[in-house]
Amino acid sequence: MTTTMSSPSPIAFEAEALSLSYPKRFVGETRVLQDVSFQLPEGAVIGLVGRNGAGKSSLLRCLLGLALPTSGNSRLLGCPSQALTDDLRERLGYVAQTPDLFGWLNGHEHLHELGRLYRDFDERRALALATRLDLTMSTRADKLSLGDQQKLSVVLALAHDPDLLLMDEPVASLDPLARRDFMRALFAERSPAKADRPRSVLLSSHLLGDLERVVSHVMFLREGRVQLVDEWDALVENLRLLKLDAEPDAALPGLVHCRPAGRGVWHALFDLRHVDGIGADRGQVLRMDDLFEELNA
Repeated sequence: MTTTMSSPSPIAFEAEALSLSYPKRFVGETRVLQDVSFQLPEGAVIGLVGRNGAGKSSLLRCLLGLALPTSGNSRLLGCPSQALTDDLRERLGYVAQTPDLFGWLNGHEHLHELGRLYRDFDERRALALATRLDLTMSTRADKLSLGDQQKLSVVLALAHDPDLLLMDEPVASLDPLARRDFMRALFAERSPAKADRPRSVLLSSHLLGDLERVVSHVMFLREGRVQLVDEWDALVENLRLLKLDAEPDAALPGLVHCRPAGRGVWHALFDLRHVDGIGADRGQVLRMDDLFEELNA
């Protein structure tokens, strides 16, 4: 069962019946995204969670207008993804899963070239972040480790203090201390000209412990479909895992997901907001990694 949510706040990230398919080599097609719909508010920090191949990278690319959906549509701050204005592009920061760098340029040279593209580019801010991340800026990008390439990608994405930040596994190759400094950078004080603007972040990551500490919202994808999307605090407060001795009726109010757990036992996720008879003291409260396991086992 998919639970969706919306917010009265201005919408930062939005999709409506978004689907994406690629033709197979010989016959048929591969469905990457299927009828994905959500609305996530401005100022939110959203964790995008799913197994490899769930469609996370494809969803980010569709939102950015880098992939053309088969059907449906998506928007960033109300602007259609396939027709992003120059003004909105200046407000975007993006970190791809594979660092997209010029191998023959060092960090300083990347800053110089990228700084020409953004009116609000702040090289001093970028260098301060590089120092915090312990990144050597004088080394050619193709001579950097994968972790340092990721650091440089993050520095470049944040150098113009973007209002919208989309990041695809940006810290997968970083050690725990570097990940901590990266997370702090996401919430660093904004430039004076943008102090009154909320930053909206959509962050794909397998490091669920890191996500759990910083996200306001979470969206779970499986096989190209949205399984669950909501405020994380609301899920912690209202989702309960019950162990049953029989498969529950799929039409039961509040049933979010169920699965066989062996030996005649069923695991059932209930949302207390939509069911009577299950108190908050019943069932197991789930951490993010527990919830990920239940939704993907």
